[in-house]
Amino acid sequence: MAEALLLGARLPIKGIAGDQQAALYGQGCHAPGAGKATYGTGTFVLVHTGDDSSPPPHGLLKTAAVDGYALEGAVLVGGAALQWLRDGLGVLAGPAESESLATSVDSTGGVVFVPALAGLGSPWWDAGARGLIAGITRGTTRAHVVRAALEAIAHQVADVVDALPEPPAVLRADGGASANAFLMQVQADLLGITVEVAAERETTALGAASLAAGHGAQIAIGAVYEPLVGRAEAAERRAEWRTALERAKTDRSSSSHF
Repeated sequence: MAEALLLGARLPIKGIAGDQQAALYGQGCHAPGAGKATYGTGTFVLVHTGDDSSPPPHGLLKTAAVDGYALEGAVLVGGAALQWLRDGLGVLAGPAESESLATSVDSTGGVVFVPALAGLGSPWWDAGARGLIAGITRGTTRAHVVRAALEAIAHQVADVVDALPEPPAVLRADGGASANAFLMQVQADLLGITVEVAAERETTALGAASLAAGHGAQIAIGAVYEPLVGRAEAAERRAEWRTALERAKTDRSSSSHF
C-alpha cells in the first residue's frame, strides 16, 4: 500500500504491475500452463509457470507474475508491420482494412513476409536480422502481401510457443489486433490449439484494476477460434516460414553477397 499525489489530491496505490504482467492477470492466467498473447505494435506471449523460478528455455525470458512466475516471449514487430505497409509503402489504408484484403485472396500466393524491421525478438534475438518479402511473382498483389503480413504475426507467436517446454492448452488473446478474425483463425490453425479472444481487448487495464481491487478479473470471452486445418498443412506452412526466416537472419559470412 502506498500513496501518490495527483493534481493536488493524495490517492492510495493498491496495486502496480508491468503491462504484460497486468494483461496476464487480467486474462485470468493464474495457474501453471495458462497463457496469453497480447497483439499490439509488438506481440507478447506470457505463460504462467506457478512457483517455478528456474532459468527460462533458450530464447525466452523468465518474468514475475502477480502470483508466481511466467515465461515470456517478445515479438518485436506485430501490428507495426501493418503500420509500415500503410506508412512506408502506402499499400494499406489502415489496419482495419487488412482483414478484408487478406480474405479477398485464398492464399498468399507463395509470398512470405518476415517483418524483421527492427531485428528479431524471441526466440531468436537477432538484432542484425533484416526484413524480407519472399516469393513475389508478376501475379503478386497488395492483398497477398497484406495476408502474408498477418500470417507473419501468427508465425512469430508460433515460434515463441514452439520454444516453450509445453504449449498452453488454450491461448487467450487480447490487444488491438485480436479483433482481426483472420489473424486469430490463422493463429489457431498454426498452433493447433484453441484461441480465446477476450471480450475486453484492453486486458492490461482490466488486470491492473483487478489487482488494485484485490481479486481476479471475471473474464468474458468475445470469440473462440478452433483449428480448421490439418497438422500436415500447418507443418507445411510452418516450414515455408522457417525457410524465409533463415534468410532474414544475420548471415555475417555472406553479408557482402547479393
